[in-house]
Amino acid sequence: MRVTVTAGVNSTLTLTTQACERAYKAQPDQVAQVCNSLNVENGARLNWMPQETILFEGSALHRRLRVNMDGNARLLMVEPVVFGRAAMGEQLHNCQFRDRIKIMRDGRLDYIDSINLTGDVSAHLTLSNVAGGAGAMASVVLVDPLAETHLDDLRALLPDTAGASLLAKDVLVLRLLAPDSFTLRKVLVPVLRLLNHTEIPRCWMI
Repeated sequence: MRVTVTAGVNSTLTLTTQACERAYKAQPDQVAQVCNSLNVENGARLNWMPQETILFEGSALHRRLRVNMDGNARLLMVEPVVFGRAAMGEQLHNCQFRDRIKIMRDGRLDYIDSINLTGDVSAHLTLSNVAGGAGAMASVVLVDPLAETHLDDLRALLPDTAGASLLAKDVLVLRLLAPDSFTLRKVLVPVLRLLNHTEIPRCWMI
């Protein structure tokens, strides 16, 4: 699946999903491909707020997100991922997940992140230097001239399993780990409200 979106000059565009994305068990030797391309033109703001992607046992998903921004464009991006259905006790012993995010501004690289998990993902996530047993995670990036002003308020909202830092005065990055999707969302909702400067889509309510 390929999606291309453009926020035109001086516009504001918020994109979300109707429900959580589910990556079901794949057919043998088949891998789902999702490629999202976002363009944010001068003076525009794009809020990329998909709900959680839930990985099922046996799933195989390769996903790419590329954002091309003009110099004075703004971006709020969140990408949450849930590793199995905790309520069902699901473990990901045979799973493939590759995720790559790249944000370019005026042709220069502002942010890049890549995840590559294959095989017994649940066992890998239990390692203290990987995820410490977390069952869900999220990445948040804010590209905005006011990004630096949000850092202290943002850190006050975060648990010990999250961290926020500035890559530049106008580029704020957050990584969050949580035991399950409900705990993840309880943190993400106030974070997104803060960084969005206003209310967020109703589907994000708890």
